[in-house]
Amino acid sequence: QVQLVESGGGLVQPGGSLRLSCAASANIFSINTMGWYRQAPGRQRELVARITTFGITDYRDSVKGRFTISRDNAKNTVYLQMSSLKPEDTAVYYCNRFPAPYHDWGQGTQVTVSS
Repeated sequence: QVQLVESGGGLVQPGGSLRLSCAASANIFSINTMGWYRQAPGRQRELVARITTFGITDYRDSVKGRFTISRDNAKNTVYLQMSSLKPEDTAVYYCNRFPAPYHDWGQGTQVTVSS
């Protein structure tokens, strides 16, 4: 069973930056498109960004130009560099394959954007 462990979240002021990391217990990144998802209180989980095995990336409109997804297959790690953060980016962030079926979800990492 694959385990996904997200880290790097925290409290940041509007306009600030964070870098999230997601490590997997198995080499899944080289054979799967990976995505970063987020879930804000009272809202459904949504896809934020994804990256294919070839390194092709795609972003939801609200984060384009501010977020960058990358991967290191040798380290079984996928990253999300977030800049120019806004309060509406506040959520728990998760990584997982894209599309479904998903691996078991990790615990996520909380990102809070507030002054």
